[in-house]
Amino acid sequence: MIAGIFVAIHIILSLALIALILLHAGRGGGLAEAFGGGMGPLGNLGGSTVAERNLDRLTVTVALMFAATTLALAWVLT
Repeated sequence: MIAGIFVAIHIILSLALIALILLHAGRGGGLAEAFGGGMGPLGNLGGSTVAERNLDRLTVTVALMFAATTLALAWVLT
């Protein structure tokens, strides 16, 4: 029963992590430019935009949760 719950959460987190990683900017564009960020004359002087920083934080949080469910599954299934 508990293993099934961990597996379901793990699958949801893995799909969320894939989506979040695909939203990150490569060498150009990315999420910030997709929604018009950084296009003004002073657009990118301060480094990363708020959207990029929040996306980074969310990605790290989901990755840590994914790692936690991985360890929990290893512990429950052994």
